[in-house]
Amino acid sequence: MVGPLILAIDEGTTNAKAIAVDRSGRVVARGSQSLTLQHPQPGLAEQDPMAIWQAVKQAIIQCLSACVGAPVAAVAISNQRESVLIWQRCDGQPLTPLVSWQDRRSESFCRDLHQAGKAPRITGLTGLAVDPMFPAAKLTGMLAAIPDGAARAAAGELCIGTVDSWLSWQLSAGEIFVTDHANAARTQLYSLHLNDWDDELLTLFQLPRAALPRITSSASQQGVVAVRDIPGLAPGTPILARIGDSHAALQAQRRGESEVVKATYGTGSSLMMSMATPLLTENGLSTTVAWHDGTLRYAFEGNITHTGSGAAWLGKLLGVQDPRALTDMAQRCDDNQGIYFVPALSGLGAPWWDLQARGMVCGLTDAATPDVLARVALESIVWQIADVFFAMEQASGQQLPALCVDGSATENSWLMQLQADVLQRPLQRVPTAEVSALGAALLAGKVLGWWQQGSDMQALQGGSVIMPREEHARRMQENYKGWIDAVARCRYQPH
Repeated sequence: MVGPLILAIDEGTTNAKAIAVDRSGRVVARGSQSLTLQHPQPGLAEQDPMAIWQAVKQAIIQCLSACVGAPVAAVAISNQRESVLIWQRCDGQPLTPLVSWQDRRSESFCRDLHQAGKAPRITGLTGLAVDPMFPAAKLTGMLAAIPDGAARAAAGELCIGTVDSWLSWQLSAGEIFVTDHANAARTQLYSLHLNDWDDELLTLFQLPRAALPRITSSASQQGVVAVRDIPGLAPGTPILARIGDSHAALQAQRRGESEVVKATYGTGSSLMMSMATPLLTENGLSTTVAWHDGTLRYAFEGNITHTGSGAAWLGKLLGVQDPRALTDMAQRCDDNQGIYFVPALSGLGAPWWDLQARGMVCGLTDAATPDVLARVALESIVWQIADVFFAMEQASGQQLPALCVDGSATENSWLMQLQADVLQRPLQRVPTAEVSALGAALLAGKVLGWWQQGSDMQALQGGSVIMPREEHARRMQENYKGWIDAVARCRYQPH
């Protein structure tokens, strides 16, 4: 029989996954359920909270059915960040959809905050740019839309939470309402100076503290499983870890006390670099909490809204739905012919943070072909990652030696080679696609005394290194200048 296991949940935007990890750090079973994202109106992006919970349950059941009889020592949660909902404390009934991090409904409110001169103060407290990606501005409208919402929230009748809070609530049958420092820091209601909810921000966004979860360590026991309808998951199993997915990936890839920079390639992308103290920067990076595992760790982060989704959008216009087919087309071209695609489909994220930027394909001539456009679609991922990587070098005052990469797009070796050539740095590719779930499992394992760092886990050992080709350095440097010019063209320029 397999020995005790850690059950790690990885709830993302498009999939709910569960893995079972044994004492050696080996993944012995897995389960997955797809999720849907609704767009009821342009700019809105929502998910059904109960559908997410059911998908998580089914993923757990699928996973644990492959290791019947093995006891689950702990549960760990990794989750999509910045997505938020409101539910009733009395019965757990959702009063709103889960409003996605991709949702732009608060764009006008954010613009008003900028015009009123309040953005610098908010960023100074939270480390985050004022942008619709972050929940605070969206929550103001969400709570106002609930009948008597403000009064009910102030009375403690409502719960405002991110996905980690929602899943902890469901697993514990409503017994615990918590979030960790890393998820809390992404709400734009958390002060990096106080390491707690900030009353000034709560007043600004008209949100009562009584409706917010208690902030806890990312790695500590906070409640136990109480639901009884998940075969293989016994009531009383401790919930030992909760953390945002990008933070979990950084945790998994960190080695000892050395700082690493990681990039997660997905629908959007996140680059994170851990650090001991919260340094605020003015070059377009966020400063955030990385995790709390006995001590607080901080991070620089650059959030890019459209990487994989941007390439897929242009691919769809070309009639190409399969990412592999798009890569096959792109590989038939040696160069981009001076053509650039800037996927500012809902403004630009880091390091530009321009709400009014609009997507653009520029540099077209009559020599352009579908193959070239396939190449520039994929190049848009690489250029945007480079923007944030170089901003991190500037902010940290050091040349970064390498980039650790994870996410589905890292399986595309052609794309990863292009990324290495642009950065002229090695890429360290993890050996598994389950790095976020493993990062959450690592935190739970620290509490149990199983592991101290990712390299202690069998599933995180190995991987591959992609070296930059020096002979491509000059051409990539020139092409990157063309990208910067293209970004300048798509940005808002008042007349």
